[in-house]
Amino acid sequence: MNSARNGQAPTITIESEVDDETARRFYGLYVETFGELARRAVARQLLHEDEFMAEMTDPRVDKYLAWDEHGQVVAMCTLTNHLETVPWISPDYFSHHYPEHTARNAVYYLGFILVAGGRRREHLFTEMISQVVEMMVEERAMCAWDVCRYNNEELGLSAALEALVQEVAEATVVTMDTQSYYSATAVERTGMSRLRALPPAQRSTLDKRPETRSRHDRSHDPRGR
Repeated sequence: MNSARNGQAPTITIESEVDDETARRFYGLYVETFGELARRAVARQLLHEDEFMAEMTDPRVDKYLAWDEHGQVVAMCTLTNHLETVPWISPDYFSHHYPEHTARNAVYYLGFILVAGGRRREHLFTEMISQVVEMMVEERAMCAWDVCRYNNEELGLSAALEALVQEVAEATVVTMDTQSYYSATAVERTGMSRLRALPPAQRSTLDKRPETRSRHDRSHDPRGR
């Protein structure tokens, strides 16, 4: 862990480990910032406390830290090119679609960015993104992240991130994949008549589908954004 920094403007460093006091302080900020998403998004968006604390000491996850003139951490961003540390994504997807980047260990995933209260007018979020993009240019890397529908449609986070990235470098931002959640509310029994009314090809597709896996096996999908 680095010692206190001098100077007025926050200094950004990249650390492999965060001390326990700072980690617990930022976990509180993490819950305060993203806690509402537990009611806004179907998929779990937050790391549990033990998961968050483990990430703070995992050397495979880089912690970008912004320090103030008193040696206090005032902003944090997590980034990793060890995709196995991100339990809700498929490393195989990235190795298949980005083989050249994968061969160079240049596929990164952005976890979250947190800025302490009272420091949010200092453009630290923008500075963190700039640091990540500059690394991408230097390593000729790609970086992925995920945004839930609420943050995308209501807060415009995806568009804001794309604009920030393109302010720093010539970059193409694309939507890699989407996943939709559906619900059915049963009112009364209708029998098989409607199913039989489907075209034969569609009925055949439904009959041949493997049993849909339970969503219970996604209970460990912590989303940090």
